Amino acid sequence: MPFDKIKLGRRRRDLVKGIFPREGLSIIWGPPKCGKSFWLFDCMMHVSMGWPYRDRRVHQGPVVYCAFEGQSGFEARVEAFRLHHFKETPLKPVPFYLQPVTIDLVRDHAALIKVIRETLGKTAPVAVALDTLNRSLRGSESSDEDMSAYVGAADAVRDAFKCAVPIVHHCGIDGTRPRGHTSLTGAADAQLAVRLDSNDNIVVKVEAAKDSAAGTTLTSKLHFIKVGTDEDGDAITSGVVVAADQDDDADNSKDRPRLSPKTVAALRALHNCIAEIGSQPPAGSRAPQASRGVTLDQWRDELLKAALINRKGSHREEFKRIRVTLQNAAIIGIYEDFVWRVT
Repeated sequence: MPFDKIKLGRRRRDLVKGIFPREGLSIIWGPPKCGKSFWLFDCMMHVSMGWPYRDRRVHQGPVVYCAFEGQSGFEARVEAFRLHHFKETPLKPVPFYLQPVTIDLVRDHAALIKVIRETLGKTAPVAVALDTLNRSLRGSESSDEDMSAYVGAADAVRDAFKCAVPIVHHCGIDGTRPRGHTSLTGAADAQLAVRLDSNDNIVVKVEAAKDSAAGTTLTSKLHFIKVGTDEDGDAITSGVVVAADQDDDADNSKDRPRLSPKTVAALRALHNCIAEIGSQPPAGSRAPQASRGVTLDQWRDELLKAALINRKGSHREEFKRIRVTLQNAAIIGIYEDFVWRVT
């Protein structure tokens, strides 16, 4: 095409203005239990409904969400969204489609494309979300060959429907970058980092975006509600993502001490440990009764498992330095053998 024949098109370029490109791969990465999947589901539901997302225009259309893990929990998540948004209004047909089967994307992407076409007919999805990369890759995330093959499979899905392909991914041990080979991030049209701030807000920051400015930050809270009861009569709960006023960490960052990457990773490990096995403070503890925490031994075991302290070295001294640093910074509280998050 000659230079003078190249004309600027007016086709909408974003799936969500300033967040996701309308067509291309996007990486949504962060540590475990930071709210990545909750946030992406909420965003994709707004796209499928044609609702503005935090006052940002969306390109409405069908969304296919591939939940490669935690499928039973996803059902509760959908019910929570339904109760929160349609409690007083009739539920309209929603062009949102859940793919609840774990697959090998490299091997099975052609079958996935076929099923989507058979289900949606002549209407193409505007997004096919892949949650998570780890559960849909049969190979090594650190391998150039394996990761390149995965990118090729995701590209095939994108090309088949000319759509957005958001991919949920984890971070490395130090929490500073997406895990695995750089061929993934090199192929991405957008990269979004997700973290929890000191008040357990879900903070999503657009780190990189082709053809648009990066730096956009969205702050959300996860509001838990009862969605039903199980066969034993016990409550089933799940979370709904709601907008938060601000990123509290940004306001307080000047007053906080600078932590080393290892200390930050150790704090994240504590948060994950509390999320998995946390309990209420023991009787007589000085910890706030509304807080949850774990024992120091449970936290130390988590650090050993994540190789954040060396089992063969002076791990007791390493662990002591980490907890003293965080306690002096008023980020954690410790009473006898119980540790909890203060902020």
